[in-house]
Amino acid sequence: MEESSDSRALAIATAVMGVIAGASSSLLSIVLDATEKIFFNFTETNAIPVAFSATPLNRLLAPLIGALIVSVVWYFMQLHYRPVKLGKAVDGEKLPMGATIMHVTAQVFYVGTGGSIGRELAPREAGAMWAQSWIELGDRIGWLKLAPEDRRLLVAAAAGAGFAGVYIAPITGAMFCLEILYKRIDKKAAIVSLSMAAIATMVGAVVKGWQPYYLVASKQFSIRLILFVIVVAPIMGYLGTWYKRFISRASALRIKDRRIFITMPLAGALTGAVACFFPEIMGNGRGVAQMAINVNSVSASAIGLLAFGFFAKGLVTLATISGGGYGGTLTPSIAMGSTLGVLLGMLFIQVLPGEPLMQFAVLGAAFFLAATQQAPLMAMFMLFEVCHLNFSALLPLGLGVALSMAVSKWMQA
Repeated sequence: MEESSDSRALAIATAVMGVIAGASSSLLSIVLDATEKIFFNFTETNAIPVAFSATPLNRLLAPLIGALIVSVVWYFMQLHYRPVKLGKAVDGEKLPMGATIMHVTAQVFYVGTGGSIGRELAPREAGAMWAQSWIELGDRIGWLKLAPEDRRLLVAAAAGAGFAGVYIAPITGAMFCLEILYKRIDKKAAIVSLSMAAIATMVGAVVKGWQPYYLVASKQFSIRLILFVIVVAPIMGYLGTWYKRFISRASALRIKDRRIFITMPLAGALTGAVACFFPEIMGNGRGVAQMAINVNSVSASAIGLLAFGFFAKGLVTLATISGGGYGGTLTPSIAMGSTLGVLLGMLFIQVLPGEPLMQFAVLGAAFFLAATQQAPLMAMFMLFEVCHLNFSALLPLGLGVALSMAVSKWMQA
């Protein structure tokens, strides 16, 4: 029989960690905003997700300078410490406070300079780190001590709450905890993860506000989209699984020795070179995704931009990872899925016209994300929350992530 904590100790830990994870995420958001202001004199919003007004030279040099700086940070950090994967942190492997703070700050800083990588890993790692510190405090204060299984749950929930505090997405944060890290859903896990993510969201909203992360004007999804879902979701599952494999390969090849002083600047220079004529490439993928969402008609130029955005974001992100960089792959996956979704949607409306192209971007993003992250519920609720969709989106989203995952599981069997 599993040992259980005092319910008061777990309740206190949940509330306190919700506040701390939300505050930690807010601080990382401030670091991102400050970095973008310094390097581009730019304030990121959902309407202007990247520094379009920066000069091509500015867009070329900023990611290069950012890569030079983080290559030094990551090289010297890894002489004594190798970043701990969140799954191992949940199982008890220590996230050293000093090294982890340096690591997560470097991730967010690089994204702020235009580096092509997701920023969602940093707040999750920070949340897990603070949860481990709370557990240590509880061990010294007897009545706050948690049982082994509750420790695992607290660290997983804090990682999810860190995510929720950045993207103002409480259900997504809880699903990240339950689907990806804790890998178990019961009443206690649901209560802890949802409560902590909700608290972190409210704290994070003090800095980020309640605006949608992506601007989607058309939020009423037609039942006719089910035909698109049935055809396209399996394709997204197939392609998303292949991209997941590429990510794993790039991570295995990640440079950690002195070569990082060459490979990271090369990745930064590649990002900057593309950004000179395609600024949407910069950052975590928000620019590429919003570009796809904003497409409202079929044209040769739109097709070219979408296709370029899909391949460029995928390849430059892989170059960042293999070159020595750390960060998330969630928002780059959304960027790739949204561009591909609109391209396939352009074909669909030739047969059944009338549906807004932006909705194909949302659906494609969710289906591709489900496969790359192996988390269908998280993918569904993330697009639902960050786009502020209405209930009509749940049917195509739910069926689509299920079909995408079915194909992905078949490929990995």
